[in-house]
Amino acid sequence: MYWKSLRHATYGLALLFAVACSSRLPWHDEPVGREVNMAFVLRDNLLYLRSATVDGRPGRFLFGSANPQSVLDAHFAQAVGARPFHSLQLNERESLRFTPAVLDLRGVADAIIGADVWGAHAVTIDYRAGLLTFQREGIHPDLMNVYSFRDAPSINVAVDGRLLPAIVDTSSPDTLVLPRAAAPSERRTVRVQIAGADLGEVSVRLAEVATARIGNRLLSKFLVTIDYGQREVGLWRDPRTGL
Repeated sequence: MYWKSLRHATYGLALLFAVACSSRLPWHDEPVGREVNMAFVLRDNLLYLRSATVDGRPGRFLFGSANPQSVLDAHFAQAVGARPFHSLQLNERESLRFTPAVLDLRGVADAIIGADVWGAHAVTIDYRAGLLTFQREGIHPDLMNVYSFRDAPSINVAVDGRLLPAIVDTSSPDTLVLPRAAAPSERRTVRVQIAGADLGEVSVRLAEVATARIGNRLLSKFLVTIDYGQREVGLWRDPRTGL
């Protein structure tokens, strides 16, 4: 398993060399059925599950880590037909049932795959490899910074030295979205630190949100695990990706 292989590795150059030179996929030693890899692609900095199907039908399926309920686009829902539940096929052997809402997604996606699909299990996002891994056993915390959450998956982010909770939102293509408060401008530059990594000066957006939200432009600097059952988020600073 990927994390077990790293457990006895040293930090610094040895770790960088091991990660950079490895040609095997993460979690490659896990038995079939415990962990399943799905390919994804980033389009407009949004994460689409390229290898999955819904009810046997391919489409543009956006992974929404912070969405409590999945959503089918109204046109896609009409195409697959009414049924008591729908099925996300991860691969030829594995599928997960879910009961989505139906909304007009206005061409952004055919579906948003939310937290309800994964149940009490975990998913890991490897942005560099383009893989979303479904993990029945939950989080593998080795070498990770782990954060507990109550509602939506969240981590702590230091903004100009001030620690803030931030929702892990893979349906956001931005860096950070911060509560506007009384600020008149739409964007500002702040210094950001996450999981011990100093990301330097970052352009962030100000909006009418109650809690900060971290999007793919910053999440992609890390390997991210969300354990929906244990209600934990794990971050590992990925040395393959520059700051």
